[in-house]
Amino acid sequence: MIALMPERRLLAPALLAVSAVALAGCATTSDEAAGDEAFQIVASTSVYASLAEQLVGDAAQVTAVIDSPTQDPHSYEATARDQLAVDGADIAILNGGGYDSFMEELVEAAGTEHVLEVVEYSHAYPADGEAEEEHDHSDEEEDAHEGHDHIEGFNEHVWYDPDAVEHFVEALATELEELLPDAADDISANAEALVADVEGLNDRLAEVASAHEGETVFFTEPVGGYLAEAAGLDDVTTEGFAEAVEEGQDVAPATLLAAIESIEGGEVDVLVTNTQTAGAESTRVIETAEAAGVPVVEYGETLPDGDTYVSWMTANIDALETALAG
Repeated sequence: MIALMPERRLLAPALLAVSAVALAGCATTSDEAAGDEAFQIVASTSVYASLAEQLVGDAAQVTAVIDSPTQDPHSYEATARDQLAVDGADIAILNGGGYDSFMEELVEAAGTEHVLEVVEYSHAYPADGEAEEEHDHSDEEEDAHEGHDHIEGFNEHVWYDPDAVEHFVEALATELEELLPDAADDISANAEALVADVEGLNDRLAEVASAHEGETVFFTEPVGGYLAEAAGLDDVTTEGFAEAVEEGQDVAPATLLAAIESIEGGEVDVLVTNTQTAGAESTRVIETAEAAGVPVVEYGETLPDGDTYVSWMTANIDALETALAG
């Protein structure tokens, strides 16, 4: 069984204010690209910075605003140092869709010319991209989630969708080849290799689907939804549970009870939880799953130290397959 997720730790204000202006593990560049005149790429999280660095190599300096594997991007508050980094960016990359609103604000203030929003490469993204927040919040909840405008019915965790990432990589490569013509051949070759690796993730998911299509998954929060969908799993999450957790609201008692009964009643084959947005209700259903013999898979929102995007997603798919195999 996959290990139980630890309860969410409260980070000190000083830690929350730290800006990651150098991306450890994937923002390293050559001396040639290290000066103030280097081409600058700034991404909202280490996930997208890692992909950009794999494309550009030593031809540019890549920076992630959030590079800590424990930082929750939903609650991140940008600093003046972050604004300086984005002010100097030749390209800015953000998830979009209301996920990393702090980055949307930084980009708007900087007036960055070249901006890529990864949600736009997702098949599930609404054509008009219009964000609608349909939940009723108290004033306290509105303050806690100010600027985080969800698109109703859209799962914004699009880096768990290999198809969206593949299209994003191709678009970013095209942009970089135009802006860095001297490195265009290398960027094109890097893009071809990276796209092949990402396509390999879909091949792995197809293998999982061939063995487990139609089995059921419960999400404490929507992270990992695209992987589970591609693996052929049916989402049986109790209505309103994951939405409340994602919004930072309390799960209604009736909803929590229905979730517990669903898990105890054998309706759930695997439970997927977000390591970075845990709460009392999530812990309760995880404990229920463990007691009922339902495997628990932990997914996160930022790149673990030492991983690339592909190695991270491969590990996530392996964990899902292992859990389903019992």
